[in-house]
Amino acid sequence: MSEFMSPEQLADRTERALTAAAEAGRDLGLEVTEPTVLYDSFSVVVHLKPSPVVVRMPTVLPTFLTDLDTQSQRQRLELDVAGWLARQGLPVVTPSPLVPAEPVRRNGFSMTFWQFVEHDQSAEPDYVANAAAAAKLHHNLRDYPGQLSFMSVLDMIPSCLDELGAMPELIDAADLDRARAEWELLEPVLGSPEGFARAFPDAEVRPIHGDSPPFNMIPTADGLLYSDFEDPTLGPVEWDLTLVGPDGEAAYNEAAQALGMRTLDERLLAVLTSTRMLQVVACLAMVPQMPPMLDGLKEAMEHWRNLPLAGGLGEG
Repeated sequence: MSEFMSPEQLADRTERALTAAAEAGRDLGLEVTEPTVLYDSFSVVVHLKPSPVVVRMPTVLPTFLTDLDTQSQRQRLELDVAGWLARQGLPVVTPSPLVPAEPVRRNGFSMTFWQFVEHDQSAEPDYVANAAAAAKLHHNLRDYPGQLSFMSVLDMIPSCLDELGAMPELIDAADLDRARAEWELLEPVLGSPEGFARAFPDAEVRPIHGDSPPFNMIPTADGLLYSDFEDPTLGPVEWDLTLVGPDGEAAYNEAAQALGMRTLDERLLAVLTSTRMLQVVACLAMVPQMPPMLDGLKEAMEHWRNLPLAGGLGEG
């Protein structure tokens, strides 16, 4: 039986993160008089008012990523990718120019510092337009010179499924059996570039965002900003376009063609959509760290159960 964090423990974690961000900001020479939590889910995000700086601290993570050295390594990559894109002229949320672009550790948290941007609260999300904008991001990311691993964003799946074996209160045996069977089909294809090339020889492997860029764009008075580069990886562009729907896919294809890029492979997109939903199922292992997300995950699992296993991989 897993021990779920209580509301009091969650509030205490948020308060400790807020204090750590403020203290670290002051140590770096920033004026911090009214630190304010902007967001609290998988990360705690703090605006160090009145400084135009936002701090992000991961707080809900797969077990294998809770080590601070591992977190810092991932955060350096995130800072590097966002900074590089900004230097290419792409509209992104940038690392703060007021402090070094390096992760900072404080009181058990590893944190990064970002330029504060004012969200346009009147803007309704337009995920179809965002999907089209993802093509420009992919076009620019193609030339990213840093070192990326192949589909590293999926490393959480086997680790979390192993942990879920000891969490019957979160997933029943039939669902866990399905999840394990699905990963057994997917891993030979998505576990290495060689396996992927055998299954999808016409799909290009390239630097991608890694975490659904159409759902990670921030509307501002000056336009959309790409954000949240926590999971950059090598992989097919289809991974970034899962769950955008037919209209989003069509918008991406039109924008991609205008940039001289290939359109989406429907068979690959189906396989990766199932993979994305399996990743959501794997997130159940993190529910003890954030119990309020359980209801949303249960709803997503209903959709997952109705999908073909592994997107039909291996059929026919």
